[in-house]
Amino acid sequence: MIKAIGTDDRHKLLALYPALGNLPAGRQDDLLQRAAVMHLPAGTQVFGERQPCQGFPLLLEGSIKVCKLAASGRELMLYRVAPGGSCIISSSCLLGRSDYNARGIAETPLTLLVLPVAAFSELMFAHPPFRDFVFHLFAERIGELMQLVEEVAFARLDQRLAKLLLLRQEDVLTTTHQQLADELGSVREIVSRLLKGFVAQGVVTLGREQIIITDRPGLQRIATV
Repeated sequence: MIKAIGTDDRHKLLALYPALGNLPAGRQDDLLQRAAVMHLPAGTQVFGERQPCQGFPLLLEGSIKVCKLAASGRELMLYRVAPGGSCIISSSCLLGRSDYNARGIAETPLTLLVLPVAAFSELMFAHPPFRDFVFHLFAERIGELMQLVEEVAFARLDQRLAKLLLLRQEDVLTTTHQQLADELGSVREIVSRLLKGFVAQGVVTLGREQIIITDRPGLQRIATV
């Protein structure tokens, strides 16, 4: 569903993206009148590979998972976008005038505002705080992607799986083996085998679409060995 921005969403937007709050009131009003607020259910494809970028997303609520799909059908999660952040693949497509080379999926119900291409270009050219925000995101994400490349190239899969489980702050994780495999760029059978190994070591127990961490220090040792 697409609608014009309301007062509550406007306040939320300016709190999450203070670079826009520095705009003069008249320019801010003009910008927000040109933008559209979208409400998307979980599981929606926000953008897909080889699609043109229609605007710059600013996330107000929810989480977007950005993934790269291989020809074999296996998928590798590159990063997540949370409220207050944005998608560097979107900004790189807008700056380079190219199509998407990955896809974004709504992990949860989303509320996001989409800046039109022309508005994004104007802000990049004429509003230094917004330009700094975009380039700061580039720096952060490139660091994360370099770490991902290092882990994929050099870390054992059991280490990466242990780290992925530890990233979740809760001890009872509601997820499937396939979802974990997708995030690791692996296959379900291998992840299931590794999880059974974790069970044998006494660091987790398994339930229906659940993984329960029973020994967090032990799982940390697996992640760092």
